[in-house]
This record gives sequence, C-alpha cells and structure tokens, in this order.
Amino acid sequence: MAPLVPPPRSSPEADGCAQWYARELGWATAGTSPVRLPTGLRFDVLDLPAAAGRAVLRRVARTGPVALAGQRMWLLVSAGSADELPGLLDWLEWGGITLDLTAIGTGGSITAPVPPGRTTAPPGAALWLRHPEPRRAVEVPLPALAGFGDRGDDAPDLVRLVDAAATECHRARLAQARRNLGAGRPASQPLAFS
Repeated sequence: MAPLVPPPRSSPEADGCAQWYARELGWATAGTSPVRLPTGLRFDVLDLPAAAGRAVLRRVARTGPVALAGQRMWLLVSAGSADELPGLLDWLEWGGITLDLTAIGTGGSITAPVPPGRTTAPPGAALWLRHPEPRRAVEVPLPALAGFGDRGDDAPDLVRLVDAAATECHRARLAQARRNLGAGRPASQPLAFS
C-alpha cells in the first residue's frame, strides 16, 4: 500500500490571486502554482505574438481585457469564439496562410495574470495590459460575433479584432522573414517583397 501524500500547499500569493478572481470577477480558477483561468466558461482567448498584439492594440481601440505573458499576448473574447476562429479566418480570406494566431477555448486554460494593483509579481508572471473590470459581467464587453444586425450593446466586434490580429501576425511573419533573408543575402540583392 502506497503512503498517503498530502496535497501540495499553495502560497499566500496564489491563494490571494485565486480569491481575487473569484471575489472580484466571479471567475473560476484551477491549480495553485501557478493559478490557472479555465477558458470556455466565461471567455475564450486569442493567443498571438506580443509584437503583433501591440500593433493590434494600436489599431483597435476596444478589445476587452488583454494580458501579456512573456512573448505572447492574450486577447480575451467571448466564450465560444475559439470555435469560430477557423471559419472566420477562412471567411476573411486568411485560410491557408500560416499565422501564429490561435484560440484557446473549452477545455483550455491560461496562467492567471497578476491581479491589477498588486505591486509585486514573480519573474515572468503574466500581467494585465487592459484588465477586466471587477464586479461587471465579463460577457458584455468582450469581442463577439455580432451576427446579422446590431447586437445593441457596446461589445467590440470579433470580426474586426480577428482581421486586425491576422494582419499583424502576417506582418510580423514577413518582417521576421526579411530579417532572416537580410542576414544571409548579398547587399545588392533586393528582397522580392520589400
């Protein structure tokens, strides 16, 4: 018979983080170190390179909450949007083009960003760039498919957000290709896509 092993204890910081998400936002959490936010319940996530994400934030004023995790940016969108991404990219004529743009939906999770107002964060922690508003229904301000006609609320448009994200991911990929080609090509040879 194997000895009983007590479950790992969470840190006070992790407990406080999980409590903030539950108390202030009503969001479920999972795990303790790091605390995770399950996707597909209250929101889904568009995951893209941070450089492309910064360009999206310059182009699209209303995005909903946005987090930075290392070299990745997470744009929170309405629950169910992850399932719509492949068809939406095809409809926007991005289908078949390799983009570093993915969606995390039902069954997935992200590392919980440090709650707003916290003065200390562990190295490499995810941080909010545009934090969710406490005590407010998260579904209303998140980007969503408007469908036919106006939804009548103030939610940002998922189609415009995905199109901007795909454009910026493609631009970032082209810029990386230029840098890679520029490092190994003769100075007199122009780039075909410059």
